[in-house]
Amino acid sequence: MLGDLMTIFSLIFWSRASALGHFLGWLIVGLVGVARAAEAPVEDATARAALPEFKTIPAATAAELTPEIPVPMAPMARWTRSQGDNGARRYSTLRQITRENVRDLEVAWTYRSGDGAANIQCTPIVVDGLLYAPTPGRAMVAIDAATGVERWRKQLEPSRPARTQDAPARRGLVYWPGDRENTARLLFGAGDWIYAVDPLSGKSLPEFGDAGRTPIPTGATASGAVFEHVFVTTGLSGDVYAYDVRTGRSLWRFHSVSREAEFGADTWDGPQAGANGWSGLSIDDQRGIAFIALGAPRPDMVGVGRLGDNLFSNCVLALDVRTGRRLWHFQDVRHDIWDLDVCAPPNLVTIVREGRRVDVVTCLGKSGHLFVLDRLTGKPIFPVRLRRAPTSKLPGEQTAPYQPDPELPEPISRSEFNPADITDRSPEARDFVLKVVARSNYGFFEPFTEGKPTLFTGSRGGAEWSGAAVDVPSGRLYVTSNRWVSKITVIANDERERDPKFPASAGENIYTVHCAACHGPGRAGLGISPPLIGVKARLTAEAVSAIITQGRGTMPPNLLLNAVEKNALIDFIFRKNQPPARGAGAESAASDRPKYVFDGFHFLVDHEGYPGVKPPWGLLNCYDLSTGRALWRVPLGELPELTRQGMPITGSQTLGGASVTAGGLVFVAGTADEKLRAFDVDTGAELWAARLPFAGTAAPAIYEVAGRQFVVITATGGGRVGGASGPGDAYVAFALKK
Repeated sequence: MLGDLMTIFSLIFWSRASALGHFLGWLIVGLVGVARAAEAPVEDATARAALPEFKTIPAATAAELTPEIPVPMAPMARWTRSQGDNGARRYSTLRQITRENVRDLEVAWTYRSGDGAANIQCTPIVVDGLLYAPTPGRAMVAIDAATGVERWRKQLEPSRPARTQDAPARRGLVYWPGDRENTARLLFGAGDWIYAVDPLSGKSLPEFGDAGRTPIPTGATASGAVFEHVFVTTGLSGDVYAYDVRTGRSLWRFHSVSREAEFGADTWDGPQAGANGWSGLSIDDQRGIAFIALGAPRPDMVGVGRLGDNLFSNCVLALDVRTGRRLWHFQDVRHDIWDLDVCAPPNLVTIVREGRRVDVVTCLGKSGHLFVLDRLTGKPIFPVRLRRAPTSKLPGEQTAPYQPDPELPEPISRSEFNPADITDRSPEARDFVLKVVARSNYGFFEPFTEGKPTLFTGSRGGAEWSGAAVDVPSGRLYVTSNRWVSKITVIANDERERDPKFPASAGENIYTVHCAACHGPGRAGLGISPPLIGVKARLTAEAVSAIITQGRGTMPPNLLLNAVEKNALIDFIFRKNQPPARGAGAESAASDRPKYVFDGFHFLVDHEGYPGVKPPWGLLNCYDLSTGRALWRVPLGELPELTRQGMPITGSQTLGGASVTAGGLVFVAGTADEKLRAFDVDTGAELWAARLPFAGTAAPAIYEVAGRQFVVITATGGGRVGGASGPGDAYVAFALKK
């Protein structure tokens, strides 16, 4: 049957001789998908259940621990990379601003770029009294770091349409001081290029690449770092690159998705894409090792076309900077179908173990896991418990038998949703969320079921791209986190909405009049009304017909539709005889597995849009990495309307990241209430806060000019953080009163 369908498909689809032929071609694609879905196997849950419940990755032995090589502290009085230094520590040795006087901070200057409004996620850098930063209007600027006056502006060429990678220095930039033969330079990515410009003038350096830029094939994103003459950076859609910082010449490229004879190629089922590099990196300057954080494989939420553990997705990867040779890797989530990226630049930390100071590196994920790894071997400092994971019910999916379930370090958050956490903010809120939970799946690494939502703390939970900061002398880690529960539904490829080039069917028109008000224009469900996406995987056409006629729960019976109209409506709900789906393509028929997509990033919220779990919803966490224990956690961010109702501080979604100073302070913004805050490093007590013109959307930078210490924050709002003021164009610097 399948071969006959493919023959018919090829004759009809590729001819595209008429609109009818085009439409029939898409119908055949749907039939092929159904046929293949029937052929694809479903995982054997009985065999999985027979496996031991737990396995353990042992910790590094005392003899295997890497002794400390002391790190020079002088560079940490400067801020020449968006992550503070090559070790991604975001630590400043400046101590003019202290716990005792932080309350006296005031705005020293505010810079407005005046060229648009957009969310900027880049922490600026400061060198010799000049601050360097991107603007919403696709420019790079140099600002007098003492006064906020613009000194130069470099306008980059426009991009139409704009892509994610087209924002200059999207998540960071770096300064290289030059050497005897080569001038200093600023290095940043934009579009498909790495740029090198003169820090004093903003002019492109002609000796670097082609007229001051060199190509990065997978798109620019995170801040790179320089070791000796090697500039290492990552591509938005994958791979790690090294360039000669003097000439822009490509030195090596490491594939983040293993291929052909490369190590790890057997963890993928054929050629793939993904394992993107937007998370960032760090470099051990004493050892010449780059540590790369890599995200989840693609496509998100669906793994039927990429079976295996999928190296090097969800990994911290250690590479020799000079050669690009892999030294080791450590993977968090295996065969990730939940978008649980290893999402933050690995932090280089020195801790105390077995009575000795040893060098380690962190691995942070949206999963909520925090791992501490030996710097030279990648072996975990604490044993890593692995727990047996459930099987998938999606035909063709093969989940990993085990997933991490660590005990130490204590997780930042748990990805597993627990009904005990359902909100009790009000009876109405709790009742609303209970109904949503009742029709959803959840559990430890619960796989997706077609057409039914799955709940987990993930795509906006645990750590985020903004990463963590390190108090270098103590080895403490300060990391922000979110407790937002994702609500994701996987659907068959033919469940997508109609391509707008085609007219609506009779059934869609009937749905719009009679059903969309409750079930949503896209069938995704509204309020307590369930989604109808994927209903064909849950109910028969006869059952749906009975519900329409008789009603169910809060849904009244519909006595207005005649038999023809009801059948047309059921055809629409079951995706029968419908126009082609949006974004469908001929490649849908080329795969030998059924195709699925997910219906977008949604979250478990109550009837008023607040998170559907008990607060806190955003946190600042402090860890002692020598013991793996959290020393304190405090809510980060306030929702004033709830405070006025008498609720304790709930915390809010936070996407900014912290920076730490020798003055005993943690500075952090990234909250929707548009504030920059300072906390006591020892207790987590909030000591100071100031309102910004727009929400702060990156970690603060700490610097000094003419003996005066400043804290500067990117304050542009917009993006996922939002904020009442909307997107803007500001950088705001604070200092003590003169």
